[in-house]
Amino acid sequence: MQVVLDNWDLVVRAFTYTVLLFLIAGVLSLVFGTLLAAMRVGPIGVLVKAAAVYVTIVRNTPLLIVLIFFRIAGPKVGLQFGFVDIVIGEIRINKLFAACVVALTVYTSAFVCEALRSGVNAVPLGQAEAARAIGLPFGGAMTQVILPQAFRASVPPLASVQIALLKNTTLCGLFGVSEAFYRMKLFTNDEPGQRIGIFLSFALIFVLLVEIVSFVANRLERRWRVAA
Repeated sequence: MQVVLDNWDLVVRAFTYTVLLFLIAGVLSLVFGTLLAAMRVGPIGVLVKAAAVYVTIVRNTPLLIVLIFFRIAGPKVGLQFGFVDIVIGEIRINKLFAACVVALTVYTSAFVCEALRSGVNAVPLGQAEAARAIGLPFGGAMTQVILPQAFRASVPPLASVQIALLKNTTLCGLFGVSEAFYRMKLFTNDEPGQRIGIFLSFALIFVLLVEIVSFVANRLERRWRVAA
């Protein structure tokens, strides 16, 4: 554990990458997953089937394969992120980081979609019928009536999806992103005698991050429950 304390600046930098991966992919997956959920419950058959096929394929594909595609196979078919190069202090968001964000977003969106779809199904049918009766189109009914209630009902499963995303960021270390897992691997290679302490230190930090996400989700659930 001493190596962690002696190199605390490197640990902080590594978890900064982890948190950035989580936040950016988390927001993008919520947006894309919401769009997928709207497609799945919408009235247009082609979109319903397209969204269903997407969710089925992605949910049954290991995340590692999705990462390999965007990091290794994607550039060979023209899917490149070389235009991304942002430096903020000692943090550099480059094409490796961008490819991992896209892969995490594509993968997590399928689970966000299903969590939201369960929330949509929990909304009483009369709510949608009332919205249509007052002249709201499908888009208006979704954004103003159905989705706000669906999000309230979906907070617990959405929190679980986001927690899984936070832990899934560790796979990005295999592809060159200097996040927590990547840094932990370097520490254990340099100081094999402190391996247990290093593992425990990084595990405790991950537990803390997960607890923060759980706390925010619980606060949202309580607030929206009172508002309802």
